[in-house]
Amino acid sequence: MKPEEYLRRNHIESTIVVFGSARILPAEQAQAALRTATERAARHPEDPQARQALARASRQVHYAHYYEEARRFSRIVSQRFQSGSPCRFVVVTGGGPGIMEAGNRGAFDADALSVGLNITLPHEQEPNPYISPALCFHFNYFALRKMHFMMRARALVAFPGGFGTLDELFEALTLVQTQKMARMPIVLVGKSFWSRLVDFDFLVEEGMISADDRDLVSVVETAEEVMAIIERFYPDCDTCRLYPQEVV
Repeated sequence: MKPEEYLRRNHIESTIVVFGSARILPAEQAQAALRTATERAARHPEDPQARQALARASRQVHYAHYYEEARRFSRIVSQRFQSGSPCRFVVVTGGGPGIMEAGNRGAFDADALSVGLNITLPHEQEPNPYISPALCFHFNYFALRKMHFMMRARALVAFPGGFGTLDELFEALTLVQTQKMARMPIVLVGKSFWSRLVDFDFLVEEGMISADDRDLVSVVETAEEVMAIIERFYPDCDTCRLYPQEVV
C-alpha cells in the first residue's frame, strides 16, 4: 500500500514505463573504460583476458548510445506532458543503474518527477540518485513490483536489455494480448538489437501469434519516434483525455 499512497499524494495519474539493461553505461564512462581497456591490451597483447576486456569495452561504447537516447526520451516526455496536477505520463523505472538511471535522469534534467521501483537483488540494483526522493520505493517481491509497474502505465518503452527487460516486456505483451490490460504503445528502441533477439514475424508465420498480435509492438531508433507513437495513440493528451484513439 505504501507506493500507492505516495503516488496518490503526488497526484500521479499515469506513467510511462522505461525498461532496459542495468549494465549500459553513460557515454563518458564507457569511453573511459574503453581507454583503460585499450591501454591494458597494448601493454599485454598476448593476454586473452585483456583482449576480452577490450571487446567488452567496445560493446559498452556502442550501447552507451541507448543510455543517452533513454535519457533524452525521458527529458522530452517529461517536458512535454508533466505539468500541473494531476501528473500525467510520469516516467517510472526499475530504479537501478544503466537504462533505469537514464530514464530517471532525463526527468531530473527536466525538473520533473520520476518513479523508481527498486528491488532486492544480489547485484546491479542500488537506487540511482536521480529518482524523485518521495517516489523511490523498495520491493522484496517481483509480483508486487510488477503490479505497480502496470497499474498506471499508459506506454512501455524498452531499450536493449537482458532477462529482466524481456520478462517485463513479455508480461506486458501478454496482459494486452489477453485483454487483461487496455492496449497501450509498446515500443522497442534499437532495431539492430531487437531484430536479432526476437523474430516476431517468425512467430506469426509459425502460427504462434496472430498478425494483430505482431502489431502490438513498434520498433524504432530515436526518442522522437517514440514520442510520435505516443502522441498518435493519445491524440487528446493535452486536454487530459488519456484514452487511446481506438477506445474513444
